[in-house]
Amino acid sequence: MSEFYDALLAATQPARAAFMETAQLQRGVRGTISRDTYVAFLTQAYHHVKHTVPLLMGCGSRLDESLEWLRVGLGEYIEEEMGHQEWILNDIQACGADAEAVRRGMPNAATELMVAYAYDTVQRNNPVGFFGMVLVLEGTSVQLATHAAGAIQSALGLPDQAFSYLRSHGSLDEKHIQSYRALMNRLSRPNDQQAVIHCAQLFYQLYGDVFRSLPLDA
Repeated sequence: MSEFYDALLAATQPARAAFMETAQLQRGVRGTISRDTYVAFLTQAYHHVKHTVPLLMGCGSRLDESLEWLRVGLGEYIEEEMGHQEWILNDIQACGADAEAVRRGMPNAATELMVAYAYDTVQRNNPVGFFGMVLVLEGTSVQLATHAAGAIQSALGLPDQAFSYLRSHGSLDEKHIQSYRALMNRLSRPNDQQAVIHCAQLFYQLYGDVFRSLPLDA
């Protein structure tokens, strides 16, 4: 019997491949972006990462009793995600930008729409679908974050303190993906599995739109 995690990766491969071709993402991985574009990326990251813990809490509150094991997994995840938005603000400050202006500011429309869809999934639809967003955000971090941090730092000469978010999530999310795989392989109800697949496919599009909203450096 095949495991659901493998089926999830197979079902979302076309959406993932299209996301990976996003021009702004590719330039970030190569380090061919300006400081302003890196700060713009961090700014949008702040405006969605600050919702991670509230979304996880909301997801946990809506799971039925048969998924208590999944709620326990969410609790462990919440503890590890607390305060990560502050790491991003520290990185912004280390880049010489105004972190407090970012805190007080508004996200790009693409970021706001992605966050809104995440809340809608948790509050109106099947809350298990939220794990589709987890796959997209953490899977991307594992694949790209550490490499991108090195390339951007080398190109821009920014201090180590400007890369705590990218570097921590490269290693931390690798651990999370192993836990995520185990949780997804315990999902047995077809409607839950389909909700995760559906949301992951949409989140690849929505997260790609977040990158496409960033400046495209010459």
